Amino acid sequence: MHFAANWYGTPELLGYRLHYSKCYRLKFMSKTLRAASFLDKGGVGKTTSTAHLATALNEQGSEVLVIDLAGKQGDLAKHFGVWSEYQEEIEEDDAWPNISTVFDDSWSTITKKLGEAATTGLIHETGEGPDLIPAHPGLDTLDAELGNIDDAEERYSRLEDFLDTHVDPLGYDVVLIDLPGLSNNICYNGLWAARNVVVPVEPGTFEDEQADALREDLEKIGNNFGIEISLALVLPNKVDTRRTLDREYLETFDEKFRNAIAPEPVPYSQDIRYAAESGRTAFEIEEPSTTADRARSAYLSASSALLDRLGDGHE
Repeated sequence: MHFAANWYGTPELLGYRLHYSKCYRLKFMSKTLRAASFLDKGGVGKTTSTAHLATALNEQGSEVLVIDLAGKQGDLAKHFGVWSEYQEEIEEDDAWPNISTVFDDSWSTITKKLGEAATTGLIHETGEGPDLIPAHPGLDTLDAELGNIDDAEERYSRLEDFLDTHVDPLGYDVVLIDLPGLSNNICYNGLWAARNVVVPVEPGTFEDEQADALREDLEKIGNNFGIEISLALVLPNKVDTRRTLDREYLETFDEKFRNAIAPEPVPYSQDIRYAAESGRTAFEIEEPSTTADRARSAYLSASSALLDRLGDGHE
């Protein structure tokens, strides 16, 4: 299912489009660059790509915050080896406030009482450079809760308000948001807040079609709401260039997404999977294999390209 229909395909949102075109407020332009990792499909390396792009950006001198909205299972926290500690906080009811709280009506009251500590308390150090706001089980019901908000702008802009008001003042250079692998109200919040999309893809017909549909949907959103959501980076991963099919899909991706394609594809590497299972990225492997070393190089070049493209969008 493509999310475009949910954005502008109802009378409510068509009416909102007209109102919004008259009342549109300029987005607060901050020094903090933002991008959201999304494709309307799971299992395409989205979380792995987000973790490695964040670490690669940090390796090149950027202060990075990663926000996990991809689901209550906490895959990014697991990837960075901090899930066990956070899970204990959850089980002991100490993980409050959490990422789901920032979407709630009570968030403004919480911040008035706790001040900046309400936001900094959400953030965990990963040990690899980037900071992380991990996923929380409260995300499980968040989509439905957001769906109960009648006003469309308020429903879709809650994450943007949180970033503008509470995260940007913390001084991060880049915020990366890992979104669910399906179109829902959480996903829309992430796209609205980031305005730039990173699309991890694996070689395959379905992934190619989904990436193509996503680009069309982003254009429709921009046309109907007076905002621009850009396809900032298409990142092929788990690529085996020894296979003819993989090489053909790389050529297809390069032709279709010439202005967004990553400089290098990320090769398939068992080392990356093993590293993730042990709670670290490929940048922490002491003696990387040839494929892991190539993967690190690909993530570094991709992060550099992403930084350039996000910066161009903020000029």
